[in-house]
Amino acid sequence: MIDPITRSLHRNAGKHGPIMLMYHAIASGKDTPAWPWAVSMRQFCDQLTFLATEGYATPTMNELIAAPAKKWQERTAVITFDDGYVDNLAACEELQKRGMRATWFIVSGSIGQPPRWPEDGRPAGRLLNADELREMRANGMEIGSHTVSHTRMTGLDDMNLMRELAHSKATLEDLLGSPVDSFAYPYGDWDARCAEAVQQAGYSAACTTRTGWALRDNTPYQLRRLTVFNTDTTSSFARKLYFGSHDVRWRDIARYALRRFRNA
Repeated sequence: MIDPITRSLHRNAGKHGPIMLMYHAIASGKDTPAWPWAVSMRQFCDQLTFLATEGYATPTMNELIAAPAKKWQERTAVITFDDGYVDNLAACEELQKRGMRATWFIVSGSIGQPPRWPEDGRPAGRLLNADELREMRANGMEIGSHTVSHTRMTGLDDMNLMRELAHSKATLEDLLGSPVDSFAYPYGDWDARCAEAVQQAGYSAACTTRTGWALRDNTPYQLRRLTVFNTDTTSSFARKLYFGSHDVRWRDIARYALRRFRNA
């Protein structure tokens, strides 16, 4: 259910251009997961239902940047998943049921295996394997890169930076038999040197974890995304779509309204 104030606000959503949403893990059931970057299947389905009911187009990231910006005049939400946890298969099925698509950013050095980067409370178990990724790709989902080892890119020298980018791309392209054009910076860690390296490695676009409208910076290598957290209700999710921000608590909105009033 959406509260009346959020419903009223959301009537004007979509006027600033496309939104990108970042998911990680999808936990079975309806209980709130402990990891902040995981959402329950019930949350996820409620959010998909809201997007569908409100008329959002859900292109892949590559489709977003391949088309002129003027094409995305209607409500648009690019759904993305980072890392590639095996529980994402259930999320993929829910997307397919609704005729929606999404983009997955895969850590190529851990395909089909438990993650090899440092533990931070993430789900136990393996990442998606080669057959699963090929099937997802065949069903219209986009597979992108998230480096070889899920490393912080700004701390790498030029040689290792290019290795992480080029090897991940090559591995995924060999596995899928199709181009891999999209990239997401692990941990949202990037700078101008990293963005240039992504372009040199042959990617068409890259997304960050900075909030805001996806195309705000007018460059495909700095696309903005909104994180979906375990605490997001359908109402707070709807407010994120309207404001293009994580700051959607009622006190945040009250401050926003006060600023608008003072500037009027």
